[in-house]
Amino acid sequence: MAKGRMRYWKITSEELEGYAYDESNLLNWEIKCIREPEDEAHFIGVFMYRNGTAYDYESVKGICYFYNNIDRKELPEITKFLQGKYNGKEMEKGDRIILKGSKEIYSSKDIAELAKEMESKFNTKAVISLEFEGITAEALKEAGLPEAKLLPIPT
Repeated sequence: MAKGRMRYWKITSEELEGYAYDESNLLNWEIKCIREPEDEAHFIGVFMYRNGTAYDYESVKGICYFYNNIDRKELPEITKFLQGKYNGKEMEKGDRIILKGSKEIYSSKDIAELAKEMESKFNTKAVISLEFEGITAEALKEAGLPEAKLLPIPT
């Protein structure tokens, strides 16, 4: 079976805790923290790209978040919470905040823990996406990732 890029979506923090994938194959992850009522699209998205996030003409490494319909007064608290856990220098770009040089996390345990903390601290419901590279769907299935949550990425 070919090794390619594979994205899994709609994962809960509880499900994620049960996955035992090879962290070196995790390319990026995102925790979308949604606030009720869902149809009003109030959310905070925390994410990390292994190869860095575009910022002007450079690629910046570190944990990032973006927000939609969230009061700007809440942003310092979100930034402070993430910096308290992972450090990093705050850089703002549009509706994204990047914590440059923050600690990078890739384990299912660390990402699930962050998702749970975001849920309780910011009154949200977390939905997680993971994107892998250089690994087969079969190997990920063995690591506990359900085929039902797989979204193949066109090459």
